[in-house]
Amino acid sequence: MFDLANPPAGFTENPFPHYDDLLQNSPVTPQPDGSFLICRHADLTAIYKDTTLYISDKKQAFAPKFGRGTPLYEHHTTSLVFNDPPLHTRVRRIMTAALTPRALASMEPGLIATVDTLLDQMPQAPDIIEDFASVIPIQIIGNLLDIPMADRGPLRDWSLAILGALEPTLTDAQRVKGDTAVTEFKAYLQELIAHRRAHPGDPETDVLTRLIAGDKDGTLTEIELIQNCIFILNAGHETTTNLIGNGLALLHDNVDQKALLLNDLTLIDSAVEEVLRLRSPNQFGNRETTAPVTFGGHKIPPGTNLHLCIGAANRDAEVFDTPAKFDITRHPNRHLAFAAGPHVCVGLTLARMEGRIAIQRFLQRYPDYSLSPDRVPGGRIRFHGYTRLPATL
Repeated sequence: MFDLANPPAGFTENPFPHYDDLLQNSPVTPQPDGSFLICRHADLTAIYKDTTLYISDKKQAFAPKFGRGTPLYEHHTTSLVFNDPPLHTRVRRIMTAALTPRALASMEPGLIATVDTLLDQMPQAPDIIEDFASVIPIQIIGNLLDIPMADRGPLRDWSLAILGALEPTLTDAQRVKGDTAVTEFKAYLQELIAHRRAHPGDPETDVLTRLIAGDKDGTLTEIELIQNCIFILNAGHETTTNLIGNGLALLHDNVDQKALLLNDLTLIDSAVEEVLRLRSPNQFGNRETTAPVTFGGHKIPPGTNLHLCIGAANRDAEVFDTPAKFDITRHPNRHLAFAAGPHVCVGLTLARMEGRIAIQRFLQRYPDYSLSPDRVPGGRIRFHGYTRLPATL
């Protein structure tokens, strides 16, 4: 039986053959701890859409994992992704109002300038993750919250430590590192928020000012505000880094698709969607049952944690023709990289914009780039990407 907490050797580097086997032979797999692994696209879609039978609240699951009252517990039970109405509805409404089309459109020139500056400064033998893919989302989210440039140094390490705590198994060292990151990030944001309250920006383009102001139905508490600012960084950092890195790796490894894209750059949007499908930056979601349900002949009791395998669902042959093939012309492409239903990713438009601009402009500047065989996988189960991606330009 496949055990997500103790996966087979090589799973973190290349989980996809295991996903294919699960889809064919065990799309609903009971786990030793009483949870269930769910792989089929149709099952994930149904679960995402039903917020009555399947909840996102993780207080019960995270209490033994992090310890009640710890910084990690406070963060992951207050941020948007692990909450249900009414908190989810209120926070999402305010966050969506802050990420207006005008605010996002105003960010595009700065995003292009950031990408072009990085490309100008790129060494002849760069690490695409360190020198390019990981820098872009940090700068964009820093701009989104108007974090001073001099203060952005710790952001990536904080984000990696906090998100690393979401892995299926957690060491004591990872827990301490995550708690420390939340504590330090909170302290920094308290000062930033106090300054922004005294000196508000334009609420049409300054997301932090908009989050502080709230909407006609009220404002966020200080803890809700702080933790969801952390969430904005976390949700948009590692996933977007992985989108860009995975995209450039896939295009390098599929020379026909790279040539096709270089010959017709109008395919960039569908190329980004195919990267999101085949190498989803976020491989797993979670829900908890509120009543008895049945999937794949398994009777699942209430209070059961469900591991939703996005990476497998995006390879489901019932939905995608030749699902293992990287095809930048694929249409339709009903992938679940951004989840679905009321919890669909609030930052999906921004993530797509970052992926589109970063990948396209990199290809235009360095069409003949080559990747070293010394790639270093990210080593995560939940988030799929690279730690290092050495290249020659």
